[in-house]
Amino acid sequence: MPAQTSTASLHPVSATGRWVNLKYVLAGGWFGILLVKSEVISWFRIQEMFRLQSFHMYGVIGSAVLTGMISVWLIKRFHIKTIDGNSIVIPTKKFGKGQVYGGLLFGFGWALTGACPGPLFALVGSGATVVVVVLLCAIAGTWVYGLLAEKLPH
Repeated sequence: MPAQTSTASLHPVSATGRWVNLKYVLAGGWFGILLVKSEVISWFRIQEMFRLQSFHMYGVIGSAVLTGMISVWLIKRFHIKTIDGNSIVIPTKKFGKGQVYGGLLFGFGWALTGACPGPLFALVGSGATVVVVVLLCAIAGTWVYGLLAEKLPH
């Protein structure tokens, strides 16, 4: 007679464990609403940026970069730890030509589609269903990079 397995062994995540990820879903939903309301997912805003017709996107991107710079400085200056008490280690990175190629590909894709990868989900969620094609292409590009990563200049 075959041994019976319980449903608990088939589903390693407990019912309470599922609720742990709710905070990430809520944070992602809030971030998506923020992207939509601030118009940073708007194709027209992105085109204005690339045509140098509006400061809106440069202001948003600039404030994000400034916030990131201040955050990294504070983490390093005060040796801030994670919620779990682990030290935050920010490794130094060596600049290489692969970053130039990757940046150019990213910029061309952004200019052609009118969206960078982050807002793609917000665009689909806001009803721009044609962006599903762009999202699938972004996922395919990530998959191809994973296949070729060892052969590419880094």
